[in-house]
Amino acid sequence: MSDGPIAAKIREKLTIGLSPDRLELEDDSWRHAGHHHEGGMDARPGGESHFNLVIVAADFEGRSRVERQRLVNGLLRDELAGPVHALSIRAMTPSEAKNSA
Repeated sequence: MSDGPIAAKIREKLTIGLSPDRLELEDDSWRHAGHHHEGGMDARPGGESHFNLVIVAADFEGRSRVERQRLVNGLLRDELAGPVHALSIRAMTPSEAKNSA
C-alpha cells in the first residue's frame, strides 16, 4: 500500500531532518474509526490521523527519550497541529536498534 499525502510529507520531513537509518511509518487510523472525544471524531475519514513511527537515527545519540520525541515532534509541528491526531514514536540510535533486533 502506498503512502497518502500526509504520510508522504511525514516521511519527507523526517528523512530531510534526521537522515534515518530506518523509518517505518504505519497508518493506524483504522483502529480509531468511530472513537469519539470531546472535540468530535478521532479518526479522519480516509485515515492518516493516527500513526505509529519507528525511527533509527544517529541524531538520537546522547538524547533522552523525551528529547528524541521533542525532536521528531518539532520536525512534524505542522502535521501534529492539523491532520495528525496521534503519533506513537519509537526513536532509537543505530546501536540500540542493533541490540533490540
